[in-house]
Amino acid sequence: MAPEKRSHDDYSVGWICALPKEQTAATAMLDERHPDLSKPMNDTNTYTLGSIGSHNVVIACLPKGQYGNNSAANVATLMIRAFPSIKVGLLVGIGGGVPMKVRLGDVVVSTPSGQYPGVVQWDLGKATEGGKFERTGALSNPPSSLLTALGRLETEYELKGSKIPSFLEELKARYPRLAKKYLKSASLQDLRFRADYAHIHEPFMNTQGATDGIVESSLNEDDGVDDECEESCAFCDKSKTVKRKARSMRVHHGLIASGNKVVKDALLRDEVNRSLGGDVLCFEMEAAGLMNNFPCLVIRGICDYCDSHKNKAWQEHAAAVAAAFAKEVLGCIQHTDVKNEQLISDAMNEG
Repeated sequence: MAPEKRSHDDYSVGWICALPKEQTAATAMLDERHPDLSKPMNDTNTYTLGSIGSHNVVIACLPKGQYGNNSAANVATLMIRAFPSIKVGLLVGIGGGVPMKVRLGDVVVSTPSGQYPGVVQWDLGKATEGGKFERTGALSNPPSSLLTALGRLETEYELKGSKIPSFLEELKARYPRLAKKYLKSASLQDLRFRADYAHIHEPFMNTQGATDGIVESSLNEDDGVDDECEESCAFCDKSKTVKRKARSMRVHHGLIASGNKVVKDALLRDEVNRSLGGDVLCFEMEAAGLMNNFPCLVIRGICDYCDSHKNKAWQEHAAAVAAAFAKEVLGCIQHTDVKNEQLISDAMNEG
């Protein structure tokens, strides 16, 4: 039987990722892959098409090596131009968690919190009287169908639990090559160090070449994503970790802080969190580029604690749980609910 022919107007869900590993996890969650469609002239995006349940989904990833808010805004603009019927936006990938509530491997989803609609740009604002810094950047509210889906999903969690584990098992069955990196393994250690304890990169070598003590390295001034520590905390003092009881993965709803640079300083992380009322669950970069232009739900799998111990060990698994949760959300939205949403292109024009 010939495959069903689809047009650009048949796609109503736009899914944006920042990293190729996030795009891999997103693609693995599709129930069905669709053939490529032609692109408008000068469209530099590469699209992956498919479906999840009754929803046709467009996945696009930021250009490799071009992370952050400006790149995210450009990808979103091109996506909406190519697929004008998109009504629901998802920004899905990895992020840094804020203790105490959040742990590695958890999921954080942006939902309205206090005066903020789910995401606040932590490094954009103005100085006010008394030396205070007032944040002025906030993401538009997600489409109402996504917010109501989150409410339904909370009920499903109470009744039956999360489907994320089963989705990850499906990933393993369909794409066994991904299992080693994208599924949780015993090699992934959830170490959370005290905020005042910096990462130790290597032992100090004396003139005889013997190990003689340790030195703490300073934070690198270059805040690019690929500048994260590749190594584990082999030389860090494990007595400086915070002891916690083991628990299973959790989904958290609340405030996400987005900015123009990677946060890998625990003291800065905690300072920004305090300035935002102590409600921040997660830090990330790309959502800041979609302020008022791409109404979406931001979903982040937690891969580090935004401190100097930040490394890439948990990134693939965090990307997988975030993508699995996005699939779970779409499973709680009826196709007719999406049809009743405003076109994102119209929302962008109004902005």
